[in-house]
Amino acid sequence: MKRYTDGFFGMEPRMKVETAVTQTASAPPSVETISEQRCFGGIQGFYRHDSKACAGAMTFAVYTPPQAEHGKVPVLFYLAGLTCTAETFPIKAGAQRVAAELGLMLVAPDTSPRDTGIPGATDDWEFGEGASFYVDATQPPWASRFQMETYVVEELPELIEKRFPADFTRCGMMGHSMGGHGALTLALRHPGRYRSLSALSPLVAPTRVPWGQRRIFIMYLGEDRAEWKRHDACELLRAGARFDGTILIDQGENDPYLKEQLQPELFEQACHETGQPVKLRMHPGYDHSYWFVQSFIEDHLRHHAAALFA
Repeated sequence: MKRYTDGFFGMEPRMKVETAVTQTASAPPSVETISEQRCFGGIQGFYRHDSKACAGAMTFAVYTPPQAEHGKVPVLFYLAGLTCTAETFPIKAGAQRVAAELGLMLVAPDTSPRDTGIPGATDDWEFGEGASFYVDATQPPWASRFQMETYVVEELPELIEKRFPADFTRCGMMGHSMGGHGALTLALRHPGRYRSLSALSPLVAPTRVPWGQRRIFIMYLGEDRAEWKRHDACELLRAGARFDGTILIDQGENDPYLKEQLQPELFEQACHETGQPVKLRMHPGYDHSYWFVQSFIEDHLRHHAAALFA
């Protein structure tokens, strides 16, 4: 039986740039335009820049809605899952139509640094390139390149704010699977930075499941279990972290990772114990793929718009 990944099926290929890369006249010198296409009255673009945090080139995608022609618009960050690239969400989720209606800018970074040259970085689909888990690695050799929390929370937003008409007083965060873990933990670790938060099929308790114990913690963060808890959404809540608003989570009941890796009921329990508002919706028949993401992405965009335009 072919295993699922966070793309459709099989490994998600990294972005292939086959067109000439051109410098955008209005952009800072470090930003290159890979491609830009008109989409639902806005622009879907793919870009590359040299990242200080990740010590190398990083790609990212931005959908700029038509309302941005008249001023700054709220910005929503989407963190993708294992094996995905900066192309996965823009191509597969079908989010641009609703984003254009609502006036939301969508930003999708790559899931890790690429072409790192680190031995073993491309040997395992659950770890290394394409599988950063959105943490700042502390263990060698990963610490030299895998500084994804700093990249997502600090460096990329600063670049977006300079390059695009984004209103960072109205900023939201969402993600899928590994990216759901990233969205939840980064929003809880950086209170006040994000006004809206949601996740699809998120990894919520990595200290308790194989993806966290085998991948995030030992390899990226070492043996310090106190540090592990600082990157676990359930443990962050129990330690006093809160999000100012209701967190929306959607989960397919036919997800092959549900029982072993995801266990959203643990997050719901932690929220109830700590008074964190959460809305967990379980969906019979749905799996972990982007067919699931497509089915509920509109609900998530409207959830974010309700908070960002309030």
